[in-house]
Amino acid sequence: MCDTFVALPKATYDGHLLLAKNSDREPHEAQAIIHCPRMLQAEASVQCTFISIPQVSETYECILSKPFQMWGAEMGVNEYGVSIGNEAVFTKVKFEKHNNGLTGMDLLRLALERSQSAREAVTCITSLLELYGQNACGGYKNKRFYYHNSFLIADSQSAFVLETAGLEWVVQEVNDIRSISNRLSIGTRYDQLSSGAMELAKMNKWWNEQEPFDFHQAYSDWLYTRMGRAAKREACTAELAIRKRGKITAADCMTILQTHNTAEPTFKPSKANTGSICMHATGLLNPSSTTGSMVAQIRTEGPHTVWLTGTPHPCLSIYIPFFFGTDVISKVKQPSAKPDDSLWWRAEMLHRWISKDYKNRKVLINEDRISLQQQFIKQENELIKSNVSSQELTSFSQWCVSQVNDALIRWSSTIPSH
Repeated sequence: MCDTFVALPKATYDGHLLLAKNSDREPHEAQAIIHCPRMLQAEASVQCTFISIPQVSETYECILSKPFQMWGAEMGVNEYGVSIGNEAVFTKVKFEKHNNGLTGMDLLRLALERSQSAREAVTCITSLLELYGQNACGGYKNKRFYYHNSFLIADSQSAFVLETAGLEWVVQEVNDIRSISNRLSIGTRYDQLSSGAMELAKMNKWWNEQEPFDFHQAYSDWLYTRMGRAAKREACTAELAIRKRGKITAADCMTILQTHNTAEPTFKPSKANTGSICMHATGLLNPSSTTGSMVAQIRTEGPHTVWLTGTPHPCLSIYIPFFFGTDVISKVKQPSAKPDDSLWWRAEMLHRWISKDYKNRKVLINEDRISLQQQFIKQENELIKSNVSSQELTSFSQWCVSQVNDALIRWSSTIPSH
């Protein structure tokens, strides 16, 4: 489960595009932040999660947030300001489950490494999808979790929703604000459609050709889409963003991603369900937790800011600013399969303790957490306005990482040792 939304420049406070995403995965699957420098590629192929495909001659600089063990990424941004978040969607198209295709995360990373615009990224993903398909497991410990994908793809001036079902796909351009969740949402109004989408739907009697073609209606799997409460989450992020239309900020995006879609003062992680934006796993019917979160500020001029938690549960986390042309991420310890001293695992262990008495234990860190976040946002805004150097951005980002690390150590000291 995941949620992604975008606000085009005309809908934001400062005229810069904003793309935000919560990555909801299996609760103990650590999510790593990685930096991929621009590279001239000597190898003829690139090994993705399950298959290798031909490599391009040059790949672009990317900042990614990804499951620690996967090649592909859940969300990310490249040096050209192309930003992408993907979602699991559930369709009538069946899987062979041979792991002989690309995961949605592979497609996302490949598009960021190879595209200079959102439109080019759409073409990259659809071309790779038609060549290799997406017959690939997207789970961690759950090796039976196969799903198709949708993508919200943006650059500094435009955005597109791309939804898929097997090898078929549909594209819709975004006007100002758009949210996607774990469902097909594009109906009869679309801008591009795969050449085989209508024929496959007609052949399987999913579409009566006497009616206008509706991709959502033809391809959606009703059961899994309904159980995941995707429409409820999609409506929630859209409504919260639309309330701020014309003045939405990165801070507003963070607040939306921290929402549980319920009465916050009475929220209990143990009672959470799949309707939460900030998701807390509870069991079989609600198996996912938010394991990473991103807000990307994409500017036409000046540096892009990629705000990433690098930790689970946005409601208990701080977004850290990262910038292109810096090497800060290379010094951030990557999480592994088991608890270690990485940011992700330090936060995860703290969050587990807080979740046992959420109302009373969250207040122990909340004032400090909010204060640090506000400080980061204020200083980032001042730096961006001052025609800042790459070295100053590096120093600022490093300082933010160290502040979050120190805060996690400080907050964790409140946990009883027994």
